[in-house]
This record gives sequence, structure tokens and C-alpha cells, in this order.
Amino acid sequence: MTTVLDIIEKGTVYLEKKGIDEARRQMQLMVTHQLSCSRVELYMQFDRPMTEEELIPLRENLKRRGEGEPLQHILGTVEFYRREYKTDSRALIPRPETEELASLILNNVAGDELRILDMGTGSGVLGLTLAAELGGRCKEVVLADISTDALSLAEENAILIGLGRYTLCETDLFHSLKDETFHILAANLPYIAETDRAKLSTEVLRDPDSALFGGKDGLDILRHFIQQAPSHLHSGGIIALEIGYDQADAVEKMLAEAGFSNIHTHKDLNGIARFPIATLSDSSESPTSSSSTSS
Repeated sequence: MTTVLDIIEKGTVYLEKKGIDEARRQMQLMVTHQLSCSRVELYMQFDRPMTEEELIPLRENLKRRGEGEPLQHILGTVEFYRREYKTDSRALIPRPETEELASLILNNVAGDELRILDMGTGSGVLGLTLAAELGGRCKEVVLADISTDALSLAEENAILIGLGRYTLCETDLFHSLKDETFHILAANLPYIAETDRAKLSTEVLRDPDSALFGGKDGLDILRHFIQQAPSHLHSGGIIALEIGYDQADAVEKMLAEAGFSNIHTHKDLNGIARFPIATLSDSSESPTSSSSTSS
């Protein structure tokens, strides 16, 4: 007889041997998914025998995780800003850092009737979260991506959380948004340098290349986005980005040259300068700028 605790213990040992981080937590999440229960409910079922019908799919999922398939792809869901979203190989798996970006944007935005652009939306979680949290203050969120597959996932997530104020746009940066203007430009665009490919884990490389790599120095896409951004942002609007660990100085310079002011790169929870946020200067003012890195 195999109990819930038995399978957690055995699965944890298996994942540890495969070099999987947080092996016990990940095993518990797979078991809760299989049993359709919470982690609190799981603790009360440790002595419950598991049927073969329950064990067969669990063993298959355990094997997939041991082979490096991301847990989020196996479970098909990810928690982001207290909501559960779908995630799979069509788009980048949402990371905790992007939740920090969402918080920063929400703390910096003012006004009503807001139009938001989530460029490189992927699964849609950033733009959808902003729209959901702003409620009636958000007039519309545009979920834009070059990938048709990613947009199909973003639409599924919009339906999943019951958000109606969204528009999907398949586009290469602003190509299909020529006359559109917004109050918030949010973007978690590809920023990994091609030269860093060999340093990435097998698990990270399961994400689409188009969601990871930003050219030789990682800044190609960000460079084009920032150059084009002022034409699509209302005066006084904000641009908010997620960038690589060593890109803050270069990105702040790009923002200043594009006419942005009040440029601040906020640090993530690991102390890395990760989130540049800037304001588009009023066209009637001289485009002065200041740059700083803050926590």
C-alpha cells in the first residue's frame, strides 16, 4: 500500500537525484494537482492510500519533471498576482520578477480611462493583471505579440479571469499600432544575449526562443521599442520595463535619449537593477531627464 506521504517522500528523493531545485515542494504540488486539493488539505491526507489510477499519471508527471520539463507546463497553470493562469509551451513561463513589475506599475499609475499596452504579452499575465487590478480605471488593455500562439494563450487567460476590456494585436513591436497611443507601455521583452545561450538551463530553454533572446547583446528589441515608444505614449504617460541583470545603465541611456524623464531603475527582491520606469516629458517642456537606481 502506497500512501500520500510515501509517494511524496519517494518522489522527492527521485527529483533530488535529478538535480531539481525545491524537490519536496515541487513533488507536493504535483500530488495536490493530482488529488485536486490544497497543500493544507494534503497535509491532512498523508496516511491516505493512493490508488493505482491516481499513481499512473503522477508517475508520468514525475518522470517528465525529472527530465527537465518545467513544472508549470506539466500542471498547465501558474499563480500570478493571486490569480491562476494557464501556461504552456506557447509562451514564456511567467516569473515572480514580473509580479514585482506589476506592483511597481500599479504604484506609479494615476488617472482614469487608462489605455494600457502590454508589448510582448506572451501569456498575457502582465497586461491582464494590470487591467484587473485597476478595474474601472482601465478603459482597455491591448495584448500585443509577434506570436500567434502566444496570443491564443493570452486570449484563453483573458477568458479564464473574466476580463472583457482587452484587445489582441499580432504585431512586430508597433508595426500594427501605427496611430495608437497609450497611458502605460509595459513590456517584458526578450533581453537575453545570444552569447549567453550556453549558460541557460535546459528548463529555461524550454521557453520559446522568440521570448528569450534579444540579439547579440540582448538589447536589440528593447532598443527599437524604446526608440518608437514616445510616438505611442500620451504626454505624462509611463513606460515600464523588465530587463537583464547588467543592462540598467544602457537602458537608462536609451530612455533619456528618447526624451523620457524621471528615469528610475528599481531593484528586484534579489537586489538586481531590473525594472526601469520613466515618464514621457510634456512636449511643451524641455526634455530634461534624471536617472537613478532604487530599491
